[in-house]
Amino acid sequence: MPSRQKKVIFCLGGLLSFACVLVLAAAMGTQFWVQGTILCKTGAQLVNATGPELDKFIGQINYGLFHGQRLKQCGLGGRPFRFSFFPELLGVIPASIHVTVILFCIILLVFSSVASGFFIYNAFGSPYETLHGPLGLYLWNLISCCCGCLVMILFASEVKLHRLSEKIANYKEGIFVYKTDSEQFDRSFWIILFSLSVHVLNILLIRLAGVQFPFQETKESDVTTGAADLMY
Repeated sequence: MPSRQKKVIFCLGGLLSFACVLVLAAAMGTQFWVQGTILCKTGAQLVNATGPELDKFIGQINYGLFHGQRLKQCGLGGRPFRFSFFPELLGVIPASIHVTVILFCIILLVFSSVASGFFIYNAFGSPYETLHGPLGLYLWNLISCCCGCLVMILFASEVKLHRLSEKIANYKEGIFVYKTDSEQFDRSFWIILFSLSVHVLNILLIRLAGVQFPFQETKESDVTTGAADLMY
């Protein structure tokens, strides 16, 4: 492939990686990872609420990695309440999983930045053959893909398997018991999927630029070495 087309492809990959860095940094600080509704089960049972009456006992909740907000509805109007995971909820939530999610988000952010920088470096600089060169770009993007997958899997398991929304809703509630009525992942969570898709696209762009996959190149070199051994 001509050098100019390679530069264009590498610049495109660098811009996509840089866009991932920006949206990831913004997503990590928001509270729009999960949104849902919570039912005041105790209040609804006390008045035997059914049908439209249940709407007076259904509040809202949304949260991210660091903070969130919930609106309690127990038949007497809404009561907004803001909370933060650190240090308030560390004794309630599965802290090890939550901290691991944040850690992999940071790693994803770092390696997206590295991939962006080395895309531009490969487009206009004189890279080495290994980690700094085109083959190294496969490594940075592959690590970013793995981190993105782990973030989505771990956070989804924390929310669904460990009932994170219910634990937050029942925090410091001695009388009323809250139950999750509905729950869905919000836009900041799907930004991780966007980032994952971008890095997969970057891997395809590297291949489109004419750079062989590392394993494919290793096989070719093994075949060449074997032929040379037979000749001598």
